[in-house]
Amino acid sequence: MMDTILFCGLTMYAWITIATILVMFIVLSVTKLPADLVFMAGMTVLFVSGVLSAEEALSGFSSESVVTIGVLFVVVAGLMYSGVVQWIVRYVLGTPSSFNKAVVRLMLPVAALSSVLSNTSVVALFLNVVKVWAKKLGIAPSRLLIPLSYASGMGGVCTLIGTPPNLIISGFYAKDTGEALNIFTTLLPGLFCLAVGVISILALRRLLPDRQSAEDSFESTSDYTVELLVPADCPSIGQTVTDAQLMNVKGGHLIEIVRFDREIISPVPEDEFIMGGDRLIYSGQIDTILELKRTHHLVNATHPVFTLKEIEKGRRLRTASIGMGCSLIGTTMSENSFEQDHGVVLVAVSRRGERIEASPRDIKLNFGDVLLLECPSSFKVDSVPARDGLRFFDSEAIPNIGKQTLVSSIIMLAMILLSTFNIIPLLQSCFLAAFAMIITRCCSIEQARNSINWNVLMIFAGSVCLGIAIEKTGIAEAMANGLLNVCGTNPIVVLCAICFLGTFITEFISNTACAAMFYPIAYQAAVTLDVNPLTFCVALMIAVSSSFATPIGSPTHMLVYGVGGYRFTDFMKIGLLMNIIILAANIFIVTLLFPL
Repeated sequence: MMDTILFCGLTMYAWITIATILVMFIVLSVTKLPADLVFMAGMTVLFVSGVLSAEEALSGFSSESVVTIGVLFVVVAGLMYSGVVQWIVRYVLGTPSSFNKAVVRLMLPVAALSSVLSNTSVVALFLNVVKVWAKKLGIAPSRLLIPLSYASGMGGVCTLIGTPPNLIISGFYAKDTGEALNIFTTLLPGLFCLAVGVISILALRRLLPDRQSAEDSFESTSDYTVELLVPADCPSIGQTVTDAQLMNVKGGHLIEIVRFDREIISPVPEDEFIMGGDRLIYSGQIDTILELKRTHHLVNATHPVFTLKEIEKGRRLRTASIGMGCSLIGTTMSENSFEQDHGVVLVAVSRRGERIEASPRDIKLNFGDVLLLECPSSFKVDSVPARDGLRFFDSEAIPNIGKQTLVSSIIMLAMILLSTFNIIPLLQSCFLAAFAMIITRCCSIEQARNSINWNVLMIFAGSVCLGIAIEKTGIAEAMANGLLNVCGTNPIVVLCAICFLGTFITEFISNTACAAMFYPIAYQAAVTLDVNPLTFCVALMIAVSSSFATPIGSPTHMLVYGVGGYRFTDFMKIGLLMNIIILAANIFIVTLLFPL
């Protein structure tokens, strides 16, 4: 039997699990494959090979922590659509008078909101606040966007519902000990680490990069669009844009036609006819495009109509950032059907805060690029699934602030209180809150349904299965014993080693997966040392959410990466020091509050 054949002290099932984890790690690090697909494949391998039984392979989907996360999506939707966060942003934050005050006034509210809401949603909402503050303070937004992202991560660890790894670890802990953790178990250590983090940001502020933001390169569309008028004697009149060779031209492409009666045609079909008086709007290299005046007998448009601040009835300019795993990475717009599928037109591309001087549709897109898209007024952000890795950060969907704002706040508060005082378990209180959000119309049934990110839940379920496999096959016990052999029997040293490894690994893979991988090791090490396993669990919760050194360490880092015009190394300069500082703060406060 494979479970009895030993090689280097581990069974064949253990080696299959190790190989599966390593392959998943490599695939997630170097390919564009969606994370949910990778985790699904890992679960399949573990099930088909016999490492996990059918019940164990499917246990992730029925895990209380995974179900809780799914229900919380609906609760958060109620808060978002009823305008709670927008009310806070509009009426509470104010305007700081200095950089130091801006950091404090930004990080504390963001951390507070991230303790109960989706970190990514909170960061997305605060992007506009950062832009406004940066302009008033005369600084680059990049100096505030990293603190914004860091605050969301540090705030998330303050409650069990603030970040998925906390729920995953607490679920494992409850299963192993029979003791359910309180929603505020991590509050005090989380607040201490947050305070240390804010002070560290202020002390290390010179390491914050000063980059030109992506939107700065989009301040004036006249810098990268040109309008040409079709005169009455133009030989192209009556021909299609394709036949007249006016669609895709050297140095750019036709993004819009404005008729003499102000009718707007965008995107422009290849069989659209040219008419006298048409204004042809091109995007790309202006000097090259202006050659059309000579080759096609066009003239300069005397009254430009295409400017960034102008919102015409038929169009809207939107900006979007390309995240990791986006299907557009490595392709050009001329090679894919994104524009046709969504009815949008690529106008310009910004990379590291600078607009690329080339025909937009011929630019090979990379992670972190910011796209300026011309969209119809009917365009909805929801029409581009979040799983595609393209995130619009200038959403016009601003909910009305009214009585639902107060109602959703009360529902959220009641959910927290019911769980905190153990009146009902967390899962039940979440279900009640989600149901209340719908029946009080804080969010519609459709909004609630669309708010559930099934791809994320697949990753969480897969992470639970990985944790089960690591524990079942004896990998956790072997690694725990290996750590003890290397680090000795001093529990502080062992705890530091586990948290250091967790912090390092979470820079490259999902913090949820990292939590599932390291929990069995941490718990087994605590049991072997005969110390309080809760100490190891709480420290691990903070460690796996402390990813500061790479932009791929957190979805919020990826969200601000393109917007701030960052380079990959910008995060490392301040992030490596932050990792060490928060790790030390974590070990100090956790061992103080949860004695070994």
